[in-house]
Amino acid sequence: MTTYVTGIEELTALVGTHLGYSDYRTVTQEEVNLFADATGDHQWIHVDPERAAAGPFGHTIVHGYLTLSLIPSLVSGLMKVDGVTMGVNYGSNKVRFTSPVPVGSDVRAGATLASVEEVAGGVQIAMDVVVEVKDSDKPACVAQILSRLYR
Repeated sequence: MTTYVTGIEELTALVGTHLGYSDYRTVTQEEVNLFADATGDHQWIHVDPERAAAGPFGHTIVHGYLTLSLIPSLVSGLMKVDGVTMGVNYGSNKVRFTSPVPVGSDVRAGATLASVEEVAGGVQIAMDVVVEVKDSDKPACVAQILSRLYR
């Protein structure tokens, strides 16, 4: 479900509100391999299913930074703000990779609007995000992400 906000001035009323959960999406071995190519991180635990089968997790796992990089697309449908000409990723605060994501897993994100601060031309928002793996008791990634929304 999407939270609709009429303008960025209304955002402060939502601070502390859980915005819901994204749909699940599957992270494939092909995506992991492409991420490895893009970053140069070809560690066998990510890209070699045969070797990883004998490793500590019994299968390949998704790069932590790939999991983090999925957050903007996962949370993009949770809140829509009218009157915004542009939104940009501004960074992240505390990030933790709390459990591995097996390749082929379904992941989703839940988000809470943590803060809204005025900046030149708009606002900076912080969202507390938890990335979950379907049927797992422990989250895969916990992060506070920062975005800037411009009028």
